[in-house]
Amino acid sequence: MENLVKPQGVKNVVLVHGAFADGSGYKGVHEALTKQGYHVTAVQNPLTSLKDDITATNLALDALDGPAILAGHSWGGAVITQAGSHPKVAGLVYIAAFQPDNGETALQWFQTAPPAEENGVLPPDDKGIVYYDKAKFHAGFCGDLSKEEAEFMYASQGAFYGECFVSPITNAAWRTKPTFGIVATDDKSINPEIQHAMYKRSNTKVTEVKGSHAVYISQPQKVAAVIAEAAQAVSVK
Repeated sequence: MENLVKPQGVKNVVLVHGAFADGSGYKGVHEALTKQGYHVTAVQNPLTSLKDDITATNLALDALDGPAILAGHSWGGAVITQAGSHPKVAGLVYIAAFQPDNGETALQWFQTAPPAEENGVLPPDDKGIVYYDKAKFHAGFCGDLSKEEAEFMYASQGAFYGECFVSPITNAAWRTKPTFGIVATDDKSINPEIQHAMYKRSNTKVTEVKGSHAVYISQPQKVAAVIAEAAQAVSVK
């Protein structure tokens, strides 16, 4: 039986996925962290509104027996920015993620730099759902994964309601809690310049990882290492 390293500091990790994805993408990060002794929960966001995604995240946090690191990818960054005010959240990790301030939306930041040619985020349809152009999904979202992996990701994604993108943050947790961020240097969905600009403003401790927007899938060990670093660094009373 493999010997588990009991983590010092925070032992719980809650992972929040973003748009055009679901919680299954965190499998590699989950495996890497559980081998180190962390208790890991992957939230399944309904992606119907910021409020609904926060509710799903809070349910996961409520069930824990102690403090947690809350990590979010992409749209999940907006979710953890607001949900991070939960009393059990000891620190935040942004994974190629939006990091709005109070009164700001994810869409505002998305529009601060020109999109890559590979970017396939489409306008909302007549039901208010935002889709990613199937023809661009592999190159634009997860270019460092196999064609087969990209096809599964596209098939398993949740329906993302455009309302999420335009919902403002009202209580930005990064203003009061230790914050770490991963910039995916080959990201074609959220321009790395945008990631750097958000993280610089908030004095987030930044780690660059060479990977696509789906860096949490293509580089799970490196993403897990940043989360573990956060868990070790935060002070817990």
